Amino acid sequence: MGAPTVYDVAKRAQVSIATVSRVYRNPDTVRSQTRDRVLAVARELGYVPSGNARGLASRSTGVLGLCFPDYADPEVEDDGAADDPEQMLYADEITRGMERAARRHGYALLIAASLAGGPESLVAKVAGRVDGFAVLARTVPTEDLEIISRRLPVVMIAGPREIDHLDHLEVANADGEYEMATHLIRDHGLRRLAFLGGTTDSPDAEARFHGFQRACAAAGLAVPDEPDTRGNFTQADGRAATDRLLQRVGQPPEAMVCANDQMALGALQALERQGLRVPQDVAVVGFDGIPLGRMVRPSLTTVTQPMRKLGEAAVDLLVERLGEPNRSPRSMLLPVTQTRRESCGCPSPAPEAGLSRLG
Repeated sequence: MGAPTVYDVAKRAQVSIATVSRVYRNPDTVRSQTRDRVLAVARELGYVPSGNARGLASRSTGVLGLCFPDYADPEVEDDGAADDPEQMLYADEITRGMERAARRHGYALLIAASLAGGPESLVAKVAGRVDGFAVLARTVPTEDLEIISRRLPVVMIAGPREIDHLDHLEVANADGEYEMATHLIRDHGLRRLAFLGGTTDSPDAEARFHGFQRACAAAGLAVPDEPDTRGNFTQADGRAATDRLLQRVGQPPEAMVCANDQMALGALQALERQGLRVPQDVAVVGFDGIPLGRMVRPSLTTVTQPMRKLGEAAVDLLVERLGEPNRSPRSMLLPVTQTRRESCGCPSPAPEAGLSRLG
């Protein structure tokens, strides 16, 4: 049986072909009841709108896709530094890795980095124009990925493995955070640790919190049920979360373990504003290893994950899947590294070359 077409959707939904087209191109021009009916039929049939019908028919576009949420920190954009290579964020580093690997394999890279039109719009923009694509966790609903994966190779980046038949990449989030918290407890003698968590729908942030819980339990410390406070991964959220924490607890913690580097940078700013010294009064550590962590003062101790390697491995898995469409799905766990700098109390510059790999 051939792939479902716009004609099949129109017939099943009892609408015209033009209406189906408008649902995907200009959804606001279609009544909500009709739009919902068309989308439901499309999901049932496994229909994917194509922006390049000839390319989709031949299944060869010479392009790979990357879909990720818009993680840009508005503070980085507003101060005119968005193009500063020292301020590359998590998704930027993955993109750089994918671009490098795509060139090596003779592919171009198409990036969809905004959820402005919703997941349906994002999928529609990318799926019909690429030979396969990588998707960061929380970008596209699982049911939509199931539909797309019937037509194209898909690699999931980060988070737990939600769909068994898809290739999957993640880093050792829990182990990395466990080792970092253990370093603070064992090597620096810190006992009152606070965790600045990410949003509850971030599987990576939750895994890091579980690693933190494990370290507290192993050291005989009280194990929190929830992070002390949460934020949405930006510097502004890190600042606000730190302010909330300090207002609530009175006496500041001895260390703040942050779900990512951006929040850790915000924590550094908030602590300085409160007249607290880092690391003398409060140690601060992050997770990711963005380049900006080397530039701030004090320099940021962090768990460095191989962000570019994630991008390169995603392309390698896609190309491998295109060559072997029936091979078994693969799940890869990439190791992380402790990068110890000034913000935890380690001497600077710390010798990063000999640090252990985790995972």
